[in-house]
Amino acid sequence: MPEQPQPATTLIGSVQRAMRLLECVAEHECGAPAKQLARETGLALPTAYHLLRTLVHEGYLRRDRGLFFLGEAAERLSSTGAAQKRRSTVVDALAHWRDSIGVPVYYAVYRDGEIEVMCVSDTPGNPAVEEWADFRETGHAHAIGQCLLSQLDVEARRDHLARYPVRSITPYTVRDDLTLLRRLERMRRMRPVTERQEYALGTVCAAIPITVGTTAATMALSLPVHQEDRLLLAAQRLQSEVGRKLGSLALSISI
Repeated sequence: MPEQPQPATTLIGSVQRAMRLLECVAEHECGAPAKQLARETGLALPTAYHLLRTLVHEGYLRRDRGLFFLGEAAERLSSTGAAQKRRSTVVDALAHWRDSIGVPVYYAVYRDGEIEVMCVSDTPGNPAVEEWADFRETGHAHAIGQCLLSQLDVEARRDHLARYPVRSITPYTVRDDLTLLRRLERMRRMRPVTERQEYALGTVCAAIPITVGTTAATMALSLPVHQEDRLLLAAQRLQSEVGRKLGSLALSISI
């Protein structure tokens, strides 16, 4: 037998009424008293008082001088939802660039002294580079890491290398800290950073620097080495695409 829809009588009325109160409180930035909230939600005053006390106890509301405001629990829900929306914006943008340019696209930031790859968008036909060696510990060997380190000051670069010293990953990896630091100093501001088989044999990568406020960030792409002739053109196109959307992404890329 097909499943029958549940009648409306199975809905939990107290939950519905509590949600109406939360929505009503959210509309009053300066707070509202219980009587006003009861009137605006159409609830009996005793019912409104009971639900308001419960919501205060659970942290979804707070009471100050007879007025009710959203509490920490409700604000956490709101901030979580906003963060998810910002992340969705970045995910959608990477998927668009992945499909329009035909390459895997990466988004990474440098935060609290660490390289963090926040999002990767690829397809079976254009797979991302396998993280066979920890990206955080091998920033010297891949375009993402080199691009992020190039945006730091000299002291921050040396601090990073003190914690994650240069080591050989492939025969093409930069050989020592001094050589890497000199390379970083020569990098021109806002130009794509390229890397050829330094992290993974058979792969070439490019990363473009993005700076929003104090956050060092990068969008990057990778290609198999036999498509190396596409690398710079693809990187320039990605940089152009990011530049056009940077205004709308400025908040989102700080997630």
